[in-house]
Amino acid sequence: MTFEPPLPSPDDGVAALSSVLAEVRGVDAEVASAEARRVRALARAGHLALDAAAGVRASSKAAEMALREVASEIAAAECVSDRSVQAQISRAMTLADDFPVTLDAWEAGVLTRAHVRVIVDAGTPLPLERRHEFDVLAVATAEGLSPGRLKTRLAALTESLQPTTLTERHRRGRQTRCVRVVPGEDGMSDLIATLPTVLAVGIYDRLVQQSAALVDLRREAPMNPDTGGAADTRTADQLRADILADLLLTAAPDADPTRVDDGPGTLGSIRARVQVVVPALTMLRPGDENLDPADLVGHGPIDATTARALAEATALPWDRVVTHPVTGAVLRTDTYHRTTAIDRHLRARDRHCRWPGCTAPAIRCEVDHTHDYALGGATDVSNLAHLCQRHHSQKQFTRWKVRQLPGGVLEWTSPTGRIYTDEPLPYSPAVRFLPDEPALTTPPSPPPGGPEPEPEPEPAPF
Repeated sequence: MTFEPPLPSPDDGVAALSSVLAEVRGVDAEVASAEARRVRALARAGHLALDAAAGVRASSKAAEMALREVASEIAAAECVSDRSVQAQISRAMTLADDFPVTLDAWEAGVLTRAHVRVIVDAGTPLPLERRHEFDVLAVATAEGLSPGRLKTRLAALTESLQPTTLTERHRRGRQTRCVRVVPGEDGMSDLIATLPTVLAVGIYDRLVQQSAALVDLRREAPMNPDTGGAADTRTADQLRADILADLLLTAAPDADPTRVDDGPGTLGSIRARVQVVVPALTMLRPGDENLDPADLVGHGPIDATTARALAEATALPWDRVVTHPVTGAVLRTDTYHRTTAIDRHLRARDRHCRWPGCTAPAIRCEVDHTHDYALGGATDVSNLAHLCQRHHSQKQFTRWKVRQLPGGVLEWTSPTGRIYTDEPLPYSPAVRFLPDEPALTTPPSPPPGGPEPEPEPEPAPF
């Protein structure tokens, strides 16, 4: 008799992975607790230094020297830099004093070091009297979010708690714009430009697009004739750096393989792209922009003035997003700007002003939202119609009312309550089906010897 060993259960792998996961999570909680306790100890060390400095003389220099003394003591014991320890003490004091709820959650293993860093970085720009409220809300917001997504959420929360508007702070921040060079090693340096975020992101986006275009060209023609037939092996980072130098020094990328002698090539025509979300109420009430600031997607809030300038300057359509007032879920999207297809359809359907009796051609008219866009009207053919300038104004500023019925029919109601209907002028059908003419119809012959056919009955009178 032979016995075969039992086959492993198909759940063995899952159980093993679950065990590993539980161990990792347990160690993470222990590490988080230990890190939080170390932060508390460093914060106490900092307060000891400040208390000692206060007993001697109240000055910033005395406080600095006291912190340096304590930091050097800890650094010497740990064989690390005293500057590094002093910076750790300063951050620990900020976290323990201004964000105690965050520190408690970290020690309990609810938050990771990355989450804590995001919360402190987002809350530090707030005045001291606003940080406690931010601390409580930030920990509640962090649940179930990665540090990256938490950073985006907290940016808006920070703005809602600022005592001054983002526009005011951006105006001050613009005064710090500059360009500087930080010398490096091996003949290299860092060129750093401090710019408004929209401009910085736009510049980087243009470089990304141009470098991607070069990579695509390299795939099609891997041998570069400008380098003696050698293959172009530059990385994306290297390409962006080279293109930036070309743009700043020559106004157009000299490295553009598609450039001809009489002008810039494909790369020169690439323009920057940014994605901006502008709440409607922020546009209408800029003084309340902190409650729901405009957002440069992927980078954080921007001031209402910049958002308004972008809205006014761009020739591209803006999408309207209708959201639930409580949950914020997207209910519907559309755009105020019409597509080319919509314009063609409306010109073909209307052909003239849709005010009853007006014959102004559509190409001389304005396209109007029958139900105002600002009041929720959609930008589609079932809510658009041509009106000449005179009748467009009359619709806006008099007691005349209009609604659009299926098929593009407009139903106008006068101030006295009378209703006038304007229907799109139909096109003549391309193919017509006509009845046979009576003169060309040959009646059937009676069968031989059979009775005469009975005459058709006369139609009954109305």
